[in-house]
Amino acid sequence: MFKGHCFPKSIILQAVYFKLRFSLCYRDVEELMTIRSVKVDHASIQRGGKFTPLVDQQFNTRKKPVGNRWRLDETYIKVKWQWRYLYRAVDKNGNTVDFLLTKRRQRISAHEFLRKAIQNNGKPALMNIDKSGSNNEAIKLLNRRTFSKIKIRQCKYPNNIIEQDHRKIKWRLIQGLGFKNFESAKRTIAGIEIVQMIKKNQLINPKKIQPLNPSILWQYDSVFH
Repeated sequence: MFKGHCFPKSIILQAVYFKLRFSLCYRDVEELMTIRSVKVDHASIQRGGKFTPLVDQQFNTRKKPVGNRWRLDETYIKVKWQWRYLYRAVDKNGNTVDFLLTKRRQRISAHEFLRKAIQNNGKPALMNIDKSGSNNEAIKLLNRRTFSKIKIRQCKYPNNIIEQDHRKIKWRLIQGLGFKNFESAKRTIAGIEIVQMIKKNQLINPKKIQPLNPSILWQYDSVFH
C-alpha cells in the first residue's frame, strides 16, 4: 500500500501523526520534518492523509474489546459552512467504541452508525441515549432486523461520559481552519479519533510488552505490524 511513494512508511506515518496529534498546519509539520533531516513539501504531507482509512482499518483489528454498555450521542461539526453530525459511542469506562461522520441527523444515519459499531465491536447489552427520537428508532429498527434484544435507556446523566469525551475531539477541530470537503473531514476526524484511542491505551500490543508511548507509536508502525 506504500509502494511507489517517495518516502518509506515510517516517515509518512510520522508526518501524518504530527498533523493529527498536534494543532499544527501543514507548513509546521514540514518544518518539524526538516528538523529531523527529512525534506518534504507540505503538499505531500497533505496527500498523506489518504492513508488514514488504512490505519483505521488496521487499528480495528488490534483494538482492545470494549464493554457491553454503551453511551451513544452525536455532536455537530461544520464542514464547508454546513453542519454535519458526528455519531460517537463510548462504554461505561470511557473507552471509544466507534464513530461516524454523517451529512444528516436522522434514523438512517444512526442506524448506519450502529451497524458499523456492532460490526467492529459486537452487540451491546444496553445502550444509553438522550431524548433523541432518531436514535431510539434506529435501535428499535436494529433489534427488529437482527432479532436482537438491546435494551434502551434514555437518561441524560449517564451520557455525561460521552459529552465530556466530545470535548477532546471538538477542541482539536476548533484549533484548525475548518473543513472544505466532506471526505477530507472524515479522514481527518478518523485520524484524530485513532490518536485519542491510542492515548486511552485501547491498542493491543502484539509483543506483550509495556504500553507504547503514543508519541512514537506511528514512527515504529505498530499499527501495521
